Amino acid sequence: MNTDQAALTCRESSLASDSRKKHFRVSGPTACAAASPGAGVQGGGLCPVEQVSDAQLARYATVIRERTGIHVSHQKKLLLSNRLRRRLSETGIASFDAYYRHLSAIPSHDAEWDKFFQAITTHETYLFRDDNHWKWFSDVFLRDHVAARRASGTTRCLRVWSAACSTGDEAYTIACCVAANHAFPSPRHVDILGTDIAAGEIERAKQGLFGPRAMRLVPKEYLRYFEKDEHTGNWAARPILRRQVRFECHNLMHRLTAMPFDVVFLKNVLIYFDIESKRRALSNIAPLVRPGGFLVAGAAEGVAGATDAFRRVEPWLYQRVVG
Repeated sequence: MNTDQAALTCRESSLASDSRKKHFRVSGPTACAAASPGAGVQGGGLCPVEQVSDAQLARYATVIRERTGIHVSHQKKLLLSNRLRRRLSETGIASFDAYYRHLSAIPSHDAEWDKFFQAITTHETYLFRDDNHWKWFSDVFLRDHVAARRASGTTRCLRVWSAACSTGDEAYTIACCVAANHAFPSPRHVDILGTDIAAGEIERAKQGLFGPRAMRLVPKEYLRYFEKDEHTGNWAARPILRRQVRFECHNLMHRLTAMPFDVVFLKNVLIYFDIESKRRALSNIAPLVRPGGFLVAGAAEGVAGATDAFRRVEPWLYQRVVG
């Protein structure tokens, strides 16, 4: 959903390359049988790779689109096969058809749906991704927001939503910018919400732990908001950040119950949606952006063609239309 809800990308190009060779490495008969029902273990631990058929792809693509808004094209067939195969191995279910029947038979709140969502969505994310977005948020938006607060004498809470937040990297980046501003002395003056469709990602986000890769673009002046574990090289968000953020599961195909936000970050999400899903997601989001508030998206996500609730300020920045 950057959570992003983010979907089937070329992040797994190495897996796709393996699939083109029609083989992959497994650790034993169970994994091999899950990957290719009916096939035995071959010499060297290799077994033939099964891909979803066109009919199976159509069935899975329909359920994925209906439940997440993500559009799975025929070009993503190899990647979908790779990701589904992992679930087959983990569940012990023998085939793509059997797994589809299993999903069809369980209720929507069953934990397997969440594991399915985690398997088929992309979770590539890191702090301070897209430097120009954060320069705008820190140097323009927060500056103007604080000036307006002081001029009006209001103590209204600053509200920011990181939609499709995955492991929370974006939400904690927002918190870093707010903390560095020094204009919000109390946590009650700030509410940063991170949401994602995958419960497992939300649980990781709540921990506020990040590896070196996720931290690689954090400017030096913001490192003071994290504590480094010298043994593991990982970083933990300090309380000053954790007090500002909260996380919950949410599907962008449904309306979030919340007060309006000053800014909504919806980055690297809509690129995976077809036009109908984009319109549906934006129709759910637009009422939750204050008139004059902002939506931050990717430059190629097609916001302008899917809604008239926002006017474009930059290729990646939109302002809620007043009236």
